[in-house]
Amino acid sequence: MTWFDEARLDDDSALGSIDLRLRHLAESGSRVRREVGDASEAADGAVERARELDRPRAVIAAGPDSRLLRAVLEPWCPVPFVAWPGPALPGWAGSLDLVVVLAPDGSDSGTASAVAEAVRRGCQVVVACPPGSLVAEHTVGRYATVLPSTTGDQLAAAVVMLSYLHRVQLGPETAPDSVADALDQVAMDCGPRKDLAVNEAKMLAIALADATPVVWGGSVLAARAARRVAEQVRRASGRTAIAGDAEHLLPVIEAARPRDVFDDPFAEGGSGPRPVLVVLDDGSEDATVREQRGRLQATAAERGVRVETLTSEAPTEVARYASLMLSGTYASEYLRLGLVED
Repeated sequence: MTWFDEARLDDDSALGSIDLRLRHLAESGSRVRREVGDASEAADGAVERARELDRPRAVIAAGPDSRLLRAVLEPWCPVPFVAWPGPALPGWAGSLDLVVVLAPDGSDSGTASAVAEAVRRGCQVVVACPPGSLVAEHTVGRYATVLPSTTGDQLAAAVVMLSYLHRVQLGPETAPDSVADALDQVAMDCGPRKDLAVNEAKMLAIALADATPVVWGGSVLAARAARRVAEQVRRASGRTAIAGDAEHLLPVIEAARPRDVFDDPFAEGGSGPRPVLVVLDDGSEDATVREQRGRLQATAAERGVRVETLTSEAPTEVARYASLMLSGTYASEYLRLGLVED
């Protein structure tokens, strides 16, 4: 039988068993700074080349990591934007278009194929990938630039690319330093030495211990963070965790049975774990987001479903996304730590 021992969250010996994973999380901000610094010279060259050319007809984010760029750019980009995660390009892509690619690993053959196709068609190409990697080897052409990615961190590579796109007036202000600072703040607030009484990640792990997480974010970026957090919880616990739009999550909350204080959710024939609503609040004041959040919280109150909220006051959208995602990832690691088997 698996149960949750919250004492392990403040036990030095137990915390030591996941020290490497927690250290990796704590270094998230430094990886962003390192990527930005390593890519600065190449980014300057790419910006200068872009100024010699007309504004692209469209921006295509290619490769499997394109969805984060889509979440940031779609509401802002002044030219048509499309995310194309497959190993090819849209049939209409050509010399008038800009193709941007995130490949922090650099070994994906499908991404390399898409980059080679973009170069062959004469597109402007900017790729964030490790120098010397398979993808970098295909990024060779007059209008092709490699922004060196050395940490293997998808978020750090995305910050480098988004910073470039802002400089060529195709994306919003990213402010890499604000992203790194937000990640550092989460590392301080959610780190292992912070007592669980004042550590929101540890408290969230406790709330999820005997529940099914239902994770929601209202804005486009908060919704993406919700999906990533649910994924991390599934990996850490091997349990169900779902994320989605409000209309997809409301039926799950509405179906929650009335709470029975004598019910053992893990006993044979028991009612099973109850949902807990986890709201990722990035401060969006959009009327639709407020209305959806209100419906979810009101329904949760009616059904006796617990609500946990993660917030971020970072100054930019990308920084708030990074902060929420890292807070949820810390919580998933503490959940992993607290779950023990008899």
